[in-house]
Amino acid sequence: MTDSAGRVVEIPDEVHTVFAAGPTAAVLTYILKPDTLPGWPRALRPSERPYIAAPYRDLPETGRLTGRGGEANLERVLSIEPDLIIDFGSVRDTYVDLADRVQEQTGIPYILVDGRFEATPEALRLVGDILGVPVRGETLAADVEETFARIDALLSEIPEEDRPRVYLARGPDGLETGMKGSINTEIIERAGGRNVADDGGATRGLVNASMEQVIVANPDTIVTWDDNYYAKVFDDPMWAGIDAVQRGRVYLSPVEPFGWIDRPPSLNRMIGLIWMAGLLYPEEWTSDLRDDTRAFYSLYYHVDLDEDELDRLLEWTDGRPR
Repeated sequence: MTDSAGRVVEIPDEVHTVFAAGPTAAVLTYILKPDTLPGWPRALRPSERPYIAAPYRDLPETGRLTGRGGEANLERVLSIEPDLIIDFGSVRDTYVDLADRVQEQTGIPYILVDGRFEATPEALRLVGDILGVPVRGETLAADVEETFARIDALLSEIPEEDRPRVYLARGPDGLETGMKGSINTEIIERAGGRNVADDGGATRGLVNASMEQVIVANPDTIVTWDDNYYAKVFDDPMWAGIDAVQRGRVYLSPVEPFGWIDRPPSLNRMIGLIWMAGLLYPEEWTSDLRDDTRAFYSLYYHVDLDEDELDRLLEWTDGRPR
């Protein structure tokens, strides 16, 4: 087959075991065919386990080949004896070189799958075919396309200048953020939020902002996945004058079993996109988040949530009274 980087890779007719090169690939593999996953790049934490199907909660930690903390050595990979290594994300030269080197050293086929958010349907179809579950791949791809189309239809009626101005607050002080166009803020922008961390494209990725910059930007909406920041933002005098804080429009993203904003930037962001659309356009996005979450976790994560699990997951997703 030809992977997303244009590399021709010979793969087995049947793939029984997949080594995920990093968390993004692990999420993709688990969603499509969980019984091919021999372990997680990082073992699940206790708070994450209820949101993963029981047979896969206790899989061992395998480490990762790519990204920050890439500590999986090739002996570990070989001991697992995978039929295939998958990386899901960037297909830049750095990752091509790594894939070629690991494949040459281990003899294990290694494919790169384009992880851009807009390429999600293609990734699902491609890997679904490779893993022998083309029908599931097509079902999930069609579900993603339906969500994208619904958002596109909504946004077609809303001028750019009328869209909410959003700040992503990362870290316990809320001063790490993602610039416009970064993978970390992709769902905010895809859902129709105007990322206030915008310098015209001069800077990409994560940056440290100053409090003065946030005050000048004055977002009307703040989203965060850091519960330490969320616990103090409403009582912190430095944030008191920000429009989003004054209006009570600060929202805490779920992170179990995977983040809804990023962490990792994989298929888990689809439920975050649905949540974000409802936050930014509550009148136009007419669906119930509890129902959407229950359906998503069943279809994508192979787990049926009870009411208590839903309550814990969604506790502050709609903000809290001021």
